[in-house]
Amino acid sequence: MKKNLLTLLFSILTAFLFAQELNVATFNIRMKTDSDVGNLWENRKTAVCDLIKFHEFDIFGIQEGFNEQLADMKSLLPNFDYVGVGRDDGAQKGEYSAIFYDNRRFKLLKSGTFWLSPTNTEQPNKGWDAALPRICTWAVFKDSKSKKEFIFMNTHFDHVGKEARQESAKLILAKAKEFAKDLPLILTGDFNVDETNPAYHLLATSGVVEDAYTKAGIVYANNSTFNNFGKRIETSGRIDHIFITKPFKVKKYGILTDTYMGKYPSDHFPVAATLLWK
Repeated sequence: MKKNLLTLLFSILTAFLFAQELNVATFNIRMKTDSDVGNLWENRKTAVCDLIKFHEFDIFGIQEGFNEQLADMKSLLPNFDYVGVGRDDGAQKGEYSAIFYDNRRFKLLKSGTFWLSPTNTEQPNKGWDAALPRICTWAVFKDSKSKKEFIFMNTHFDHVGKEARQESAKLILAKAKEFAKDLPLILTGDFNVDETNPAYHLLATSGVVEDAYTKAGIVYANNSTFNNFGKRIETSGRIDHIFITKPFKVKKYGILTDTYMGKYPSDHFPVAATLLWK
């Protein structure tokens, strides 16, 4: 009897501990384009989604996804919903910075998208010295396992504008406080800057968010996050990042280098982290 009771208590404790884990990721899936000869989206989409399922992502941000690609992912990931809009028209045109979430675990409380701009964050436009319109999609969720709420933000910084990247970082931090100032924050994205760039340092040393890489108990990051479909893999250089606020503890962090038939699911590797609620 005593042994059975101890076994039950251990099972309850184990279930509670695992319930506090949260698998998050950022994944630039590469736009659908006929110019990617040998790496067409039609040939990659199943590998992209199988990777997500195998690594058991709970919630993740994507970049470079267009409406047709998001529809494909929704079909291949039936337990996931997403929030986000196209950056070109605020509806379905252009790149999304969508947030996918397991609808069995998370309840969406509110969401939105804003443009990274000093003049108009509500409508499509280019900010500062950016070459393209850039956006950040955000959502507030309630986790059915932990019963806690958090805000998730996902973005894709400009690849040209130096000022745009720095000012975008400032804007996102300000918006996080505006939307949910007291909630834990997870910020993901393709920031188009590595750890040596001022825009990265602005975020990493902000006193608001911290780089999950620097806080992880286990780090698996043997190469860069951009791979150009295997043509350009550097020994280091992370331009895809996961930032968190202090209520989260990072159990592990990894750059996932999965391939299929010798090919790469995208021209970026996904970055994943397992978070623990404190």
